[in-house]
Amino acid sequence: MQRIPTDSLRQTEMDGTNNNNNSNKQKAPLKPKEPLRNQRRESEGSVESTNLEFEYGDTDSMSAELSELYSYTEEPEFALNRDCFEEDFRSQVQNRRWIDLDTAAQKTYIMRLLDALEVTNREKRLKVSRAILYLAQGVFAECDTEMEALYWSRHNIFLLYNMGTFTALLELLSMEIENNQACSSALRKPAISLADSTELRVMLSIMYLIVETIRLECEEDTEEWKSARETFKTDLGSPVYNGEPFAVLLFSMVTKFCSMNAPHFPMKKVLLLLWKTVLFTLGGFEDLQKLKMKQREILGLPPLPEDSIKVVRSMRAASPPASAMELIEQQQQQQKRGRRSRRPLVKQDSLDTYNERDPFKNDDIRDDEEDSEDTDSGIEGEVDPLDRDVIIQPPPPPPPLKPLAERISFPKGLPWAPKVREKDIEQFLETSRNKFIGFTLGNDTETLVGLPRPIHESVKTLKQHKYISIAEVQIKRENELQECPMTLGEEEIEETPTEILYQGMLPNLSQYVIALLKLLLAAAPTSKAKTDSINILADVLPEEMPITVLQSMKLGIDVNRHKEIIVKAISALLLLLLKHFKLNHIYQFEYVSQHLVFANCIPLILKFFNQNIMSYISAKNSISILDYPYCVVHQLPELTAESLEVGDNNQFCWRNLFSCINLLRILNKLTKWKHSRTMMLVVFKSAPILKRALKAKQAMMQLYVLKLLKIQTKYLGRQWRKSNMKTMSAIYQKVRHRLNDDWAYGNDIDARPWDFQAEECALRESIEKFNNRRYDKNQKTEFTPVDNCLQSVLGQKTDLPEDFHYSYEMWLEREVFSQPIKWEELLETE
Repeated sequence: MQRIPTDSLRQTEMDGTNNNNNSNKQKAPLKPKEPLRNQRRESEGSVESTNLEFEYGDTDSMSAELSELYSYTEEPEFALNRDCFEEDFRSQVQNRRWIDLDTAAQKTYIMRLLDALEVTNREKRLKVSRAILYLAQGVFAECDTEMEALYWSRHNIFLLYNMGTFTALLELLSMEIENNQACSSALRKPAISLADSTELRVMLSIMYLIVETIRLECEEDTEEWKSARETFKTDLGSPVYNGEPFAVLLFSMVTKFCSMNAPHFPMKKVLLLLWKTVLFTLGGFEDLQKLKMKQREILGLPPLPEDSIKVVRSMRAASPPASAMELIEQQQQQQKRGRRSRRPLVKQDSLDTYNERDPFKNDDIRDDEEDSEDTDSGIEGEVDPLDRDVIIQPPPPPPPLKPLAERISFPKGLPWAPKVREKDIEQFLETSRNKFIGFTLGNDTETLVGLPRPIHESVKTLKQHKYISIAEVQIKRENELQECPMTLGEEEIEETPTEILYQGMLPNLSQYVIALLKLLLAAAPTSKAKTDSINILADVLPEEMPITVLQSMKLGIDVNRHKEIIVKAISALLLLLLKHFKLNHIYQFEYVSQHLVFANCIPLILKFFNQNIMSYISAKNSISILDYPYCVVHQLPELTAESLEVGDNNQFCWRNLFSCINLLRILNKLTKWKHSRTMMLVVFKSAPILKRALKAKQAMMQLYVLKLLKIQTKYLGRQWRKSNMKTMSAIYQKVRHRLNDDWAYGNDIDARPWDFQAEECALRESIEKFNNRRYDKNQKTEFTPVDNCLQSVLGQKTDLPEDFHYSYEMWLEREVFSQPIKWEELLETE
């Protein structure tokens, strides 16, 4: 299987600054950027010191999602779209505006535009496409406010959809994808720019606006619009477009681009449209929660112990760990003061909450308690041999007293109900029986004869918190179908949108996964520019490169924003696919997961986080006055270095924080209950990378970082756990407990040497059996019936070439009559 090169994944040393600018070859001089850099440092400091008021969801606000469709380089095309529309509209309607027409007249004009789309002249077709795009953008020249433009955009898009615009554009898109002339022309060019993808960009923009606008529900929607939404959703998820779902067509564009056969494809627009199509057809995170509850009810499983979305939204962020620089500065200050203490050492990366100063106690009591703790743990003031390289310094001074409300924050209880698997109860009973009885009873979890009373109580508690997942039921059912194919017969497969999408992706799924990861690697801020890397800037670079410092600054911001949007789209798309496939069938999820792992997804995500993550989250790569719909409604001022920063007072960048959380969730999905992949986290030294990500004071992001740290603590050794007690405490407070999971001590059987290769091979074998049984209808198995009737066999129709009847007599003579029949061979037995 093809992989993403590991050498590009190992470039992980970062310089601690915002690395989003490293791919832009034409950088502006340093001097004009100083105010920008100072502002970013200030914003980064504010992010570290305050909680981030970030609410995770399927998408950002509608205006933000629409503005990210366009790059700042495309801004002059808004006026071009308007001119194309007005030129055509004035020739049809005299002295009237679009918003003054009644619905019937608007439909008549749209029908005339759709007829004009079928002309063979490319220039005329492009003008008509631009006129349609202007309608989808809300006839902004006739609007006074942003809300008015968005209102008319929504009104026009439902009109366009009802008149069949999406289907007409789909046919044009298929033609453009197969346009070999455009592909070969782009391949010959030394540098590809916006001009090479004009037709594609216009069509994809219209299709994106249609999908995104119809996807969003509003209270004011009429019954006609609600019906249109359901119809459109069904059509997009069904194999009605050339026998495959629309998403598979977009996936084929991604693979064609990554194989360098179509370098002019506007990848950002393709990925955004692909993400929103999957989000619309399969459903978002709240829809997933409802589907999960419904599926559990169908399978007869108890309801979920809590709503995970609500729990995560109600969690509060923990204080970030101190960085190494802060600890060194503290130690230098202590040296200057000349303070001394009886405590012999302070670890550089110590996050121990129990070492933090309690402001309610005086120093003497505190020192006595610390001495007693050392004595109890067997340290007795001696330096551990493993700690000899640790700087021995006096402890930091006590922090100033804070108000009582800030000093005390007792948790009201753990946020998650504990869970126990059936396998955990079996292992517990097996260990107990071996210890007290001397033999085991296999998978029997009911018989407790001969076991002491405390074991009975333990088993009762474990069973109270037993959780049976949908995946366990699906695996059990699949094993039964594999063992008894004749008895159980054919499985009835429900044709859900997720199932249809999986069937469409299955033949080329590995190519789709590798293509997405290649794009993610190219867009990551930690990636170095390479000659053999994919050029993802084809739809952002202008024909003429900038010649002034201001133009260079604008293009630099545009390029970085372009990359951030690509990362956002890919991370959200992969997470949606993983979650929906896991709910539909666990082996569909495992199949996609294995392809991601084999294509080096785990080190790629770790490489992404091995940067100054606070700089990435607080990046200001946006020019608010150039964002749609603001830029088309208001009169834009002359662009200056100061105006690049106008209106951008956000504490953090929504899309970057959204991308970080998505990537952490993907990493969690890939490594959960997989010891071989957990060991990959250990081998790639992910612990310090993930610890740095805890600096972002956002509860959801911290939760998924802590989950990743929890699964590998047993492999990191006693010394790491001892010097990271604050992190251990945060894991205990925020991550769900498995009652007999020995994660904090490393004594679990899973911490012992493991045959990781055998684990992945066994999983792959199960996946292949599932795919063959369910989707390979042409397979020849031992259960395939044999036709023994001579007349039936001779009567079967055989596909023959068209010219066979011209030469069948020669064939008979050569193959039949001229060949001697050896009757004796029929009597011989092997």
